[in-house]
Amino acid sequence: MPSAKVLEQKKAQVASLAEKFGKAASGVLVKYQGITVEQDTALRKSLREAGVEYTVIKNTLIGRACDEVGYGAMKEHLEGMNAIAISYDDPVAPAKILKQYAEKIDCFELRAGFLDGAVIDTATVAALADTPSKETMIARILGSIQGPIQSLAIALNAVVEKGGEAAPAADEASPAAEAPAEEAPAEEAPAAEAPAEEAPAEKTEEAPAETPAAE
Repeated sequence: MPSAKVLEQKKAQVASLAEKFGKAASGVLVKYQGITVEQDTALRKSLREAGVEYTVIKNTLIGRACDEVGYGAMKEHLEGMNAIAISYDDPVAPAKILKQYAEKIDCFELRAGFLDGAVIDTATVAALADTPSKETMIARILGSIQGPIQSLAIALNAVVEKGGEAAPAADEASPAAEAPAEEAPAEEAPAAEAPAEEAPAEKTEEAPAETPAAE
């Protein structure tokens, strides 16, 4: 029978693992039995560089931790030698890296995982692995935003340039519009003076009419 000290250590391990499960964005359970030291070293390096925590731990302890956080459905996959990979930031990273190694190493296989507080099966883990990484998604989003912004900047610049060219045309049109206003009084002046010039002409016609009366 295990000593009290050993039992306390196991309880601490379970509590620590359960806490990690609760904080993690995702986790993937893998069967690693049969891989070489060289392969294991390369795998751990890839996971570490991606910020993924990789732990080889007894199935019983994994099972108890699963019970504490509600991942009991994952216990049916706890056979043989298993390891768990956990990510706190990028939910895609564990599945993506582990799938790459599972495709290269026959004895290395994906078994199950968890995502957003729910247990996922092998097919879902594989589908998650094909999802673009966090960095790729951010790059795509930024690219889609920059495109419209650049187009808008070009359009605004074109409007500003056109506005600058249109200003002189508007200034030239102003004198042309004022010209008819200056000519209008000149046309009215002769029309108003015409009756005044005809009045003396009527008086000169009456002068010869008085001459025969004097004879």
